[in-house]
Amino acid sequence: MSVLSSGPVARERQWPGLLLAAGGATAFSGKAIIVKLAYRYGVDAVTVIMLRMLFALPLFLLLAAWAGRGRPALTRRDWRAVVLLGFSGYYLASYLDFLGLQYVSASLERLVLYLNPTLVLLLGWLLFGRRTSRRQWIAMGVSYAGVLVAFGQEAQFAGTQAGLGLLLVLGSALSYALYLTYSGEEVRRLGALRLTGLATSVACVLCIAQYLLLRPVAALADVAPAVWWLSLLNATACTFAPVLMVMLAIERIGPSATAQTGMVGPMSTIAMGVLILGEPFTPGVVLGTVLVLAGVALLNRRR
Repeated sequence: MSVLSSGPVARERQWPGLLLAAGGATAFSGKAIIVKLAYRYGVDAVTVIMLRMLFALPLFLLLAAWAGRGRPALTRRDWRAVVLLGFSGYYLASYLDFLGLQYVSASLERLVLYLNPTLVLLLGWLLFGRRTSRRQWIAMGVSYAGVLVAFGQEAQFAGTQAGLGLLLVLGSALSYALYLTYSGEEVRRLGALRLTGLATSVACVLCIAQYLLLRPVAALADVAPAVWWLSLLNATACTFAPVLMVMLAIERIGPSATAQTGMVGPMSTIAMGVLILGEPFTPGVVLGTVLVLAGVALLNRRR
């Protein structure tokens, strides 16, 4: 079945969902650009992620409260699951991602994170013995080949640091894939929006606590005003808003069409990286992007 239903009326009804999916993917992609801009002011990953989560925390607490209206209170088991999922899916994944962005381009970071569907498939095979078809293996191979091509190009500019950055971002993608793998039951119990609001709130608290343990609070006085504004933009336009946009898109057009529309994410990151950050736009980046998108598209079609 095609992404768009047949008939002009049906297609017209689906356009809002497609625009929400594309807008959410593009907004998510802007996160890496904002982080790279913040690093130009001499701040580190611990500070940047804390400021992002500091501004995002009230928004996600409100989301959790709104999504939980009239629903049963969380059990002790639910809270344990929320804390573990928040740690893996939003705290650890975000922190490793921010660390990796100190060493690699925004373009390579987005391509690696876009491997999430393949990592979820691999985890299902390794942890639960789920069957994986030949076509799915080929799709994964194509995607990883694309990352290797893009990484080879990156290494020519960034040197040995590119390898460290790649491993950190890959660790971020794996941490988030674990969240996706184990969150299914809690999504059914709590609902997607409520779980997202709660798990992200846990991650926000962890990021703030991490800063308080590792950095003096007085050091915030030395943070450039531009970093504060960039962090506010990151928390709202590139963190909270995309979550809502993608959820609303899934409600309107389904997860498959939303995932396919999300392919604009890597392309928008590359475009913003070139135009805003001045990152190199090379044949290796183009070929790597084409391979990653082709592999994920083949995987989604199989599903």
